[in-house]
Amino acid sequence: MRIVLGLEYRGVGFCGWQSQPQGCGVQDALEAAVSAIAGEKIGITAAGRTDTGVHAAFQVAHFDTAARRPLTAWVRGVNSHLPRGVAVLWAREAGAEFHARFAATQRGYRYVLLNHPVRPGLDHGLIGWHHRPLDAAAMNLAAASLIGQHDFSAFRAAECQARSPVKELRQAHIERRGDYLLCDFRADGFLHHMVRNLMGGLVQVGAGSQPPGWMREILDGRDRTRAAPTFDAAGLYLTHIRYPAHFALPESSERWLFA
Repeated sequence: MRIVLGLEYRGVGFCGWQSQPQGCGVQDALEAAVSAIAGEKIGITAAGRTDTGVHAAFQVAHFDTAARRPLTAWVRGVNSHLPRGVAVLWAREAGAEFHARFAATQRGYRYVLLNHPVRPGLDHGLIGWHHRPLDAAAMNLAAASLIGQHDFSAFRAAECQARSPVKELRQAHIERRGDYLLCDFRADGFLHHMVRNLMGGLVQVGAGSQPPGWMREILDGRDRTRAAPTFDAAGLYLTHIRYPAHFALPESSERWLFA
């Protein structure tokens, strides 16, 4: 039987999604919890591998098991074995043709940025921060120039293992809400550190250090060394994962604070 899980987690205290020898990945915690309910060793595959310090308001994962359990056991039962900061939201049965990673047709991230002279205390580790006033209109102008299918090598981490740097960026929008900027990105897929690298450039544009057209110049140049530094992981959230309609799965969570 193939089971699909929707889950959320805060990246603080984890070394990212992917399993690590020291057992510090979200995957390690989830596999141990699911294995406890299944009564057998379970391997889990997720839609996206978030980095150290990156959060998920909505992550999708699947696993195969011979165990027969009510769907509530894969939610409440698994949650009883998970550490704080990780929670399963729902569980569904699926056919063998479903794959959390390869069946996804679109993914979305949101970067939550506090734009205030004083750094955050209460939300430390959960939001990004920039002290200088940022021009959201200039940032949106720069972001709009990146929409479409492009070679995003200039915004790709050196250790990225993707087969191709070509991705289709379908949405890049910045909305100001008081002292906060909510920066949303959706694409058919993302390169390693792509959103954080985009944020690094957009913040420079918003602060007036670079003109909006600079982002497109960097994109076209395909040279990572000419782009802005990678921005802090703290404010980044995986928020959307879309699958073909016949799977009948949600593509986001309504529980999130910044929705």
